[in-house]
Amino acid sequence: MKIVQHKPTHPGVFINRVYLTPHDIRSNELSRKLQVSTGLVSRMLNGKTDVSPAMAIKLSKVLGRTAESWLAMQDNYNLWLARKDIDLNKYEAISFA
Repeated sequence: MKIVQHKPTHPGVFINRVYLTPHDIRSNELSRKLQVSTGLVSRMLNGKTDVSPAMAIKLSKVLGRTAESWLAMQDNYNLWLARKDIDLNKYEAISFA
């Protein structure tokens, strides 16, 4: 039986949906608080760039949650993408008999 995983939310999309939109916070305010460029924040909020370990630490301070939780969210998203793109039928397991 194959288990189908639904597409996880990219952390940037999550930030926009949970933190910014409901509280009427603009991306330029977030970029100032994170001390990064508005372009970087825009790409992150649109799911075009990954949350790095450094960004995870900054997000932890500015928005809350742990840096580990931000990285785990990014890893889950990246793993989902990889599973979707990689054809495992081309690979064979090593036998350790």
